[in-house]
Amino acid sequence: MSNRGRSLLYYLLTRLMLAPLLLWAVSSLVFVLMRATPGDPVDAILGAKAPIEVKNALRLKLGLSGSWGEQYIKYMGDLLHGNLGESLTSSGAKVTEIISNFFPATAELAIYSMAIALVIGVSVGAIAAIKPNTGWDLFGRLFGIITYSLPLFWVGMLLQLLLSVQLGWFPIGTRFPATMTPPAMITGLFTIDSLLKGDIRLFLTSLHYLCLPALSLGIVLSGVFERIVRVNLQDTLKSDYVEAAIARGVNSQAVLFNHALKNALIPVITVMGLTFASLLGGAVLTEVTFSFPGLANRLFQALVARDYPVVQGVVIIFAVIVVIASVAIDVVNAWIDPRIRY
Repeated sequence: MSNRGRSLLYYLLTRLMLAPLLLWAVSSLVFVLMRATPGDPVDAILGAKAPIEVKNALRLKLGLSGSWGEQYIKYMGDLLHGNLGESLTSSGAKVTEIISNFFPATAELAIYSMAIALVIGVSVGAIAAIKPNTGWDLFGRLFGIITYSLPLFWVGMLLQLLLSVQLGWFPIGTRFPATMTPPAMITGLFTIDSLLKGDIRLFLTSLHYLCLPALSLGIVLSGVFERIVRVNLQDTLKSDYVEAAIARGVNSQAVLFNHALKNALIPVITVMGLTFASLLGGAVLTEVTFSFPGLANRLFQALVARDYPVVQGVVIIFAVIVVIASVAIDVVNAWIDPRIRY
């Protein structure tokens, strides 16, 4: 094995060894925060005026009667055995079942939102970079600053008001019309499942309902990619190897796409891993705004209801996804760019 291969393997093993420590920190933090914030899940279930005896009986049944230390030991023991517990408010439904039922919707929203963010961000950033000191460059700068600072819920509400209420082009919310039967469950992603079944009508309907929430989330995230592509592509176009290629008479388009843009996109790959955490966080606001039945919306409902097991389980799953995405992005980035050494 080459030195580069050994260094990359060492880096990968190090990250994988640190992953359990990070997940333990996240799971411990969410455990403490859920119990330190005001509110009682028993009061949320029974109401504040319920008899004390009834509250104590329910608290004992739900495993909330012991001290924090006793609850924490049981909580960590269940996690080590892969048991995320049962929901306090959903008639004892297992948290793993809730995650498996609601996660595909969030995954589909995340995939389409990231695709929209990349297409818009890379396109605007590239055009602004190859046309410096022009109106396109000014537009790119303003686009990156404005989209990065826009409140996500405000963008969603604005698109709803304009494209749904005023123009009637898109549904105002939900994931699929109540008058139609969703595609048969294969992957849980409606657009993919409808294509696998060969039903174009269901595919277009699924895409129609997904378009507006994915667009609102994608627009906000696109500002990050626009700024990175514009700055890096401008620096790359001024580099020695690009000027040397132009001096040798290489076609300008070949220089742009084969040399400059390819290297300018390397930081984008790195930022994709970091943006994934923002994507999951932004999905909460987007799903709540559009009443989208995804896992992020279910997390919001569990927070309101003080459903400890659901909140803890969903946050841990999100943390696992972010860790895996970060490691995968780093490995892909190192494979693409031979200059990187770990």
